[in-house]
Amino acid sequence: MIMNAKDKQIIIKMITLYCRGKHKQTNVLCAECEELTRYAVDRLDRCCFGEDKPTCKACIIHCYSPKMKDKMRSVMRFSGPRMIFIHPIYTLKHLYKEYKRHNKNNI
Repeated sequence: MIMNAKDKQIIIKMITLYCRGKHKQTNVLCAECEELTRYAVDRLDRCCFGEDKPTCKACIIHCYSPKMKDKMRSVMRFSGPRMIFIHPIYTLKHLYKEYKRHNKNNI
């Protein structure tokens, strides 16, 4: 079983959307976005929470370096609002995961 496969798919889709919108790439990612994708997937592979990983926003462990954290924040700001129109199923699953985790902690 691939750890965090759904999270990886969402991250890759968000970075691809960002690269297309900001860097005007069409078929392949630019070098900067390719590096960010590899970094994010590596971080997910090493996540100690495994399949129970919270969304990064809600995580108690911040595993991104400051530089990569800033890049990912830019990606999230740009891609997040657009994901509902381009990948609605992934977006709804992601929001549900965050909602479920939030409610679990408040009980």
